[in-house]
Amino acid sequence: MQTTFTPDQLKDPGIARANEVLRSCVHCGFCTATCPTYQVLGDELDSPRGRIYLIKDMLEQGRPADANTVKHVDRCLSCLACMTTCPSGVHYMHLVDHAREYIEATYKRPLMDRMLRAVLARIIPYPRRFRLAMLGAKLARPFRALVPDARLRAMLDMAAVPIPPVSRNDDPQVFAATAPKRMRVALMTGCAQKALNTDINDATIRILRRLGAEVVVAQGAGCCGALTHHMGKADLSHASAAANIRAWMAERAGAGLDAVVINTSGCGTTVKDYGHMFRNDPLAADAATIAGLAMDVSEVLTKLGLPEGAPKGLRVAYHAACSLQHGQQIKTLPKDLLKRAGFTVVEPADSHLCCGSAGTYNLLQPEISQQLKARKVQTLEAKAPDVIAAGNIGCMMQIGSGTAVPIVHTVELLDWATGGPKPRALVAQG
Repeated sequence: MQTTFTPDQLKDPGIARANEVLRSCVHCGFCTATCPTYQVLGDELDSPRGRIYLIKDMLEQGRPADANTVKHVDRCLSCLACMTTCPSGVHYMHLVDHAREYIEATYKRPLMDRMLRAVLARIIPYPRRFRLAMLGAKLARPFRALVPDARLRAMLDMAAVPIPPVSRNDDPQVFAATAPKRMRVALMTGCAQKALNTDINDATIRILRRLGAEVVVAQGAGCCGALTHHMGKADLSHASAAANIRAWMAERAGAGLDAVVINTSGCGTTVKDYGHMFRNDPLAADAATIAGLAMDVSEVLTKLGLPEGAPKGLRVAYHAACSLQHGQQIKTLPKDLLKRAGFTVVEPADSHLCCGSAGTYNLLQPEISQQLKARKVQTLEAKAPDVIAAGNIGCMMQIGSGTAVPIVHTVELLDWATGGPKPRALVAQG
């Protein structure tokens, strides 16, 4: 694709990177075949190719974002299926992330939009605030029918889930390996996940220790910054990311680190991109180091060598989170681990398509999100599974709200198979 950025425009690192991405696009349209929003809406401007044209025009002209461009960029899930499909290697993630930052800087959203996005950015990344907000939403749920905004109703719907007690395992501390020590890892405990489901980190700590990893929860680490990053709120996202970089580098400089383990794939995609995010920052070298240490829990468990288990007689439908299969290009490891542990693994049709969760997408674009959820649940249930497994808390919440089939994190099943407790969702089932 030809571009016409001026030399002065290209002095901006964000524009320079956008120019590289735009020039790699050859207009082939392969991306439209795997774009969930294009499949649902059928609008070229709601495909990656259409959004690329809109972003190109906006950036080249150097004009403030307009309402039409914002609408179609906002509708993008950032599922990154287009990047998996693209034969030209177009790095759409960097382009759309820059576009969102540009939109945030140049476009004044309607008041309700600004308020909703500000609330999400200031609450969800902070577990205590998020817990309080969930409790408040529970009190408001009886009045849901009186709420006119579909986005507010979606936020109230989220409060339907039970809020677990705080897990003290998420506090800064070191967990010694219970087998001969083979590595030392930092566990990213996350933000929303700590409020919504404490079993995931608990299971992760147990199985890592059992396989010979010393696990540290670093002082000062918190939200990865993904939520605010995808809202275009660069200052907030970089502040969260910088805190993690400093916390983990301190551990690396102290007792050492072999990996930063991440069990929420959306966070993993962002942390693995810290090197790019901080490429022009004094933290650039440290950010690149942390990005290189970042590993999904399935990668670490594969490296440690999961013991082979006897058949469990349990049929597991594996849901591939977009941020794992497209963002990190991890496609087979979770399935291989589940099979090795003794589970029968099945996959739904169109496993490459998003479930509609996508961070805060299910709250900001509830109508499209609900359509994608219905499709995903239908394909999963068609496999008649005993349980659904996923590697991302957002997917678990989204799918779980639409099916009676229990849904658990992949690591919960692997922990159970290697000596841990039965996942709570399966215990509740009986």
